[in-house]
Amino acid sequence: MIEARRQQLHFGEGLIAEEVTDLREDWMTHADQVLEDEQLVATVYEALAKRSPKSRTRGRRGTPAEVVMRLLLLKHIRNWSYEVLEREVRANLVYRDFTRVGAAKAPDAKTMGRWGLALGPEGVEKIHQRVVEIAQEKQVVKGRKMRLDTTVVETNIHYPTDSNLLGDGVRVLIRAMKRIGEIVGQQGAKLRDRSRSVKFRILEIGRVVRTKGGPNKERLQKGYEKLLSIVGRVVGQARRFSGEIAQGVKRSADVMQQAALEGLRKELDIFVPRVQQVMRQAKQRIFGGNTHVAEKLVSIFEPTTEIIRKGKASKPTEFGKMVKIQEGENQIITDYDVYEKRPSDSELLIPAIDVHEKTLGCTPYLVAGDAAFYSAKNEAAAHERGVKRVCIPNRSTKSAERKREQKKRWFKQGQKWRTGCEGCISILKRRHGLRRCIYQGDAGMRRWVGLGVIADNLHHLGAALAERKK
Repeated sequence: MIEARRQQLHFGEGLIAEEVTDLREDWMTHADQVLEDEQLVATVYEALAKRSPKSRTRGRRGTPAEVVMRLLLLKHIRNWSYEVLEREVRANLVYRDFTRVGAAKAPDAKTMGRWGLALGPEGVEKIHQRVVEIAQEKQVVKGRKMRLDTTVVETNIHYPTDSNLLGDGVRVLIRAMKRIGEIVGQQGAKLRDRSRSVKFRILEIGRVVRTKGGPNKERLQKGYEKLLSIVGRVVGQARRFSGEIAQGVKRSADVMQQAALEGLRKELDIFVPRVQQVMRQAKQRIFGGNTHVAEKLVSIFEPTTEIIRKGKASKPTEFGKMVKIQEGENQIITDYDVYEKRPSDSELLIPAIDVHEKTLGCTPYLVAGDAAFYSAKNEAAAHERGVKRVCIPNRSTKSAERKREQKKRWFKQGQKWRTGCEGCISILKRRHGLRRCIYQGDAGMRRWVGLGVIADNLHHLGAALAERKK
């Protein structure tokens, strides 16, 4: 049974609150007041209630929705893992008071991980929207200014090479087939473990690639030919195992073990096509010289990961998802978006203005962005929507009039303010973990980015209210 807030406090919690009052950071006091909002708690309560039809009324008492929300946000405010979050909350009175755990037992890390899955990306988006509404109600963000930029949040994968991806695929397929063998015993086809052969072929390819003076093409092709031959046999075995489970050749009398077999069959059916895709792209690159394979797979675990090049000298190629960050005054992020396929930055400006109007109820007086967002069509459309000053440079212009316009004081000041978006992205990556997403899948990416954005908004909102009070 779940509840929105704790109905009964422990005796010592009043003493805890009194002791930690002067130990909190300035922003934390005001962020605590923001999180008291009933709509925020109700959003989390509704998400938790969907886990089971009778979660509201049946079962033992679970952790209240308010505590769940505060724990998940504290994790991303501090950029901790669930294990570190559990340890810190157990040991620190300030965090116990902030999260409303109080004198009760702190939840364990696995339980908190399940809460995140239950909340989902939709619940995170609703929390973000409500936090922005609170910021507007408190006059921290007014909507007269808007700036936006894009960045890449990397997925949690190793650097992709064809040989390593093939090794990953073989490891997953053989592991699943071994589990099937443990359940069914000697029924059906027997497993031949080729992990050792694959490992030796990968090491051999690695030595060829690292050869002084560059890799020998013939030796590299010969190494990949052997590796692909072995991987093909493993894939054939995996397909045979999956077919035998479907036909009932490999089965178990125990209901739970049969359910486990069906789960392993689904796992094989998911990973076999991915391994085959890696085999095809390896053949095209090594033997055909084609490095631009359509729908190239860079991870068998995160198949939707994109290859993104943004022209950075330190990291020319990034593997992840493109994210838009849109801000108002006082560094409050009014909107964020995680794109399935990378769009052109110039396509994002007008939709961003529409979102700004919908979220804050007004048209921005100033819109700022870098040169990637510029086009004459965008500038004209922004003016039509009522934007007075569009501060987006055109670096390739040859017009003397346009160059004079970009040298005006208001334009330069707008561009100075725009550079704060770079600092915001840097803080999101360093302080809130948006450099690399640890959650899995597209839904996990959206949750990770959303919680990081909310954490940053709470920090800036609390800091702005604390400064106002001073």
